[in-house]
Amino acid sequence: MAATPDVTITAVPDVTVVVAVYNTMPYLTECLNSLLGQSIGHERLEVIAVDDGSTDDSGRELDRFAAAHPDVITVVHQPNSGGPAAPSNRALELATGRFVYFIGSDDHLGEEALERMVACADADGSDVVVGRMAGVNGRYVHQKLYKEGRREVTLFDSALPFTLANTKLFRRELVEKYGLRFPEDMPVGSDQPFTIEACVRARRISVLADYTYYYAVKRGDASNITYRADHLSRLRCTARIMDHTAGLIPAGPRRDAVLRRHFEWELSKLMLDDFPALPLATRREICEGLTALLDTYFTDGLREATGVKRRVRFGLARRGAVEELTRAIADEAEHGAPPFLLEGDRAFAPYPGFRDAAVGLDDGWYEVREPVAGRLAAGTELESAAWEQEGDELALALKVRIGITGDTASAFVALARGALPKSADKPGARRLPEKAVRPEAVGEFTREPAADGTGTLLTARIPVDRVRAERGVRVYVDVAGTTYEIPVRTGGLPLPLARRWGRTTPYRASANRNPKGRLVITTALLWEPPPRMGVRLRRMLSRLKRKVTR
Repeated sequence: MAATPDVTITAVPDVTVVVAVYNTMPYLTECLNSLLGQSIGHERLEVIAVDDGSTDDSGRELDRFAAAHPDVITVVHQPNSGGPAAPSNRALELATGRFVYFIGSDDHLGEEALERMVACADADGSDVVVGRMAGVNGRYVHQKLYKEGRREVTLFDSALPFTLANTKLFRRELVEKYGLRFPEDMPVGSDQPFTIEACVRARRISVLADYTYYYAVKRGDASNITYRADHLSRLRCTARIMDHTAGLIPAGPRRDAVLRRHFEWELSKLMLDDFPALPLATRREICEGLTALLDTYFTDGLREATGVKRRVRFGLARRGAVEELTRAIADEAEHGAPPFLLEGDRAFAPYPGFRDAAVGLDDGWYEVREPVAGRLAAGTELESAAWEQEGDELALALKVRIGITGDTASAFVALARGALPKSADKPGARRLPEKAVRPEAVGEFTREPAADGTGTLLTARIPVDRVRAERGVRVYVDVAGTTYEIPVRTGGLPLPLARRWGRTTPYRASANRNPKGRLVITTALLWEPPPRMGVRLRRMLSRLKRKVTR
């Protein structure tokens, strides 16, 4: 009988990790160590690292790891291509794992990341698994998607459109079935077309939020490619992403759910504080590019859902009002947002171009529809505080600047008991719930426009009751049909000294700055007055009577 030749059976790895590398030392070392330390084990893991023409020690570090772990790590060297797309595509051609996972070469994984994600994909039949990410060194990572784990989400019913990096587990069968690859002519954002199409095609997408799977690192010199691209490159790449998305998802709310991210994120970033310093020709080119995207994709639904600050900037760009757009951005960077103009139940943010016939934007672009607690808090400042006393009566006299103009009659100051909920801490104010009891406007109030046009100067004289209490000084005002409660912050202003008042029953009132910088008025009984002679005599006779009857 002829001898049977030896046959080597090589198991298919569960997951191929793709690492596109360009000048990421020393972060690369931690990245590779985190892959080799995965609990899934080397026998279930394949790492394909493509060195895209690095000029630092990244190539040598890859070779060192590959020499030490030839059963796990494969290294490919190629000339620089200008972005992560080409090396990622090269690695995909070599991948053999059932799943493929992409990691930035300056990032690293939690020890159990791959094992947990593969187990989820196998148990639930998921084509895409998204594990919770965290930022390192100040790297921003959108967190809303990770509030809870979900066995199944879509691009249209979750925050997934705000998490479109390719740092996810993809079933390789899906990738090859639809020929998913990264566009190599996009210097930034090349992972988004891949991720969006994979999520549209996937039978199931799962989110894992029970563990930190991925650590996204911001390099010390902020040299990540995300931070280096110029305005026009980002504009062109975003247009490519949006056009690709439109080819996959028909017009309507589902497409809007995805493209909302690009209006709120990528396109809004083109009109930040650095915009006024750009050459005029560049600013014009940005506005022209934005106009094309706004005309094509900025539906009425998206316009209504966009906050007034972004909406106005988009509107000015669409009208080609480069001068007004530049001024709107520069003024807000230097002086803050303009005060709201109140007209009945409507509120407007009168940025440059407001009711300017030459610009031609209707009031709807400037109308406030979203919650504005943070903006109101930022525009509320204490101007002065003092005690005013007449006989036994004490009043708190205040001057407070508030960021509103127009119909300001609803604004008043009150002393409110109880702490604000924690939800009010971050914005510095809150929308008053519909069922909440609104304090009465007790005292005297006058309202006049601030001389510098920054809002309204609210003058208040509020009686101080003789009670034992600690009460916050808060402004109440109606904006666009909603009542807002705004704690008054003291800033660096000196506060009035404690005051004693009340002759027969003396009380003490003090104005304090609490740990959050908010003005608090504390009142308390100073001491118990001695009883009158008649009361003292009755008490003595009562005590004698009790002794006699014993």
